[in-house]
Amino acid sequence: MFSRSLRATLAVLTLAIRTLGAGLEVAAFDVDATPATGTLLAYDPMVGAGELTLRCRGIILRGSGEPIVLAAIDWIGVANDSHDAFRDALAAAAGTRRQRVSIHALHQHDAPQADATSERILKSRGIPPGPFDSAIVEPAMLRASNAVRSATARLQPLTHVGWGQAEVHQVASNRRIAGPDGKVRAVRYTSCKDPELQAAPEGVIDPNVVLLSFWNGEKPVAVLSYYATHPQSYYRTGLANPDFPGIARFLRDQSVPGVLHVHFNGAGGNIGAGKYNDGSETNRAVLAGRLADGMKRAWESTRRQAISSTDVGWDVETLALPLATHLKAAELDQAIRRPTPQIYVLAAQLAFVERVQAGKGIDVACLRVGKHRVLHAPGELFVEYQLAARNMRPDLDITLAAYGDYGTAYIGTQKSYELGGYETEPRSSNVAPTVQGVLMKAFQRLLGAGPQP
Repeated sequence: MFSRSLRATLAVLTLAIRTLGAGLEVAAFDVDATPATGTLLAYDPMVGAGELTLRCRGIILRGSGEPIVLAAIDWIGVANDSHDAFRDALAAAAGTRRQRVSIHALHQHDAPQADATSERILKSRGIPPGPFDSAIVEPAMLRASNAVRSATARLQPLTHVGWGQAEVHQVASNRRIAGPDGKVRAVRYTSCKDPELQAAPEGVIDPNVVLLSFWNGEKPVAVLSYYATHPQSYYRTGLANPDFPGIARFLRDQSVPGVLHVHFNGAGGNIGAGKYNDGSETNRAVLAGRLADGMKRAWESTRRQAISSTDVGWDVETLALPLATHLKAAELDQAIRRPTPQIYVLAAQLAFVERVQAGKGIDVACLRVGKHRVLHAPGELFVEYQLAARNMRPDLDITLAAYGDYGTAYIGTQKSYELGGYETEPRSSNVAPTVQGVLMKAFQRLLGAGPQP
């Protein structure tokens, strides 16, 4: 039997824990996001699923304003009207608004993509929608929204949040190799067999994987990880698979059982594994092991802090991103009507043009949890944005999830558009170089930072 004084002490401690997390709750969800056989993946029809299925997983936070939903999906991208629709479905299931829902793709290439705007454009011209067929999206969206709805019935107290980070060794490298004049002389893609390009330095990367974890007392409920790199080891297999980040996530699931691991791709638009990856099939497991090792060390370095509802917040900036000057609606419309291998790229470009011309902005958001901040951004963002955001508030722990609304395609820095390279070519980026100023000002506002030099 406990003594009266010990019982009183335990009662005080229990009350203190409940007070610290007063009103805050968290739940995790996870569903299969693998499409049906025959679906067009990045380049080829799907002939089957790999040993690890594609997932859509995330968390619900409740107790600080309307609920917040954070989700990550093993797809190439979710763009334009599909991005809005997916967020609307999850918002309805969680009892919140679209602006408080964030969904990000991990950008694996043996995976599908979703863009209902491009689908409408193609169908209205009598062209099959190809990779934009909504039949791909709707089953996964329904499963995800049902999972979110079910998760709201098993919310548990959120009392603490954890933050850890560690360097990932020999995975990420910058794809853009500069020549003597500073311009891009070669692109070191996500797999590279050229010894000279492999020998080039890693270049500008963010070497760290960051873990943000949510706890009910001493029990972790969910771990969110963030790492900036293109996630391909090799692809065009015809088998839908989550590539090496999915394997790393699976390994961490097994190492910390009962805790859902949700992975987000950071600002990896100009980052890949090309320095350390020759595209051989055996290298997928090597890269996965290295990323999982970084995740493990980040987990072991995790620092926890108690939080209350006042420590959690969600702020959104709806931005009008500048349209690339080479994108003209009339020209794209004519080009789409002619048979061309680039028809789906053209449709995606016209979709973004229509979105901009209709005055539909793109949401950029910031999650505040204690002294930790997570920025939620669109497109294939260059890593310099992630590094700049972190430098804006050195007093805070800051990370970033990119590949939100995929309608923008690549988003380079203003200078990068002058330097050449695949990522900033007219076929690759739907925004103008002045996008940097728009995004940086939004990051400053969301992070509460002053003007940057």
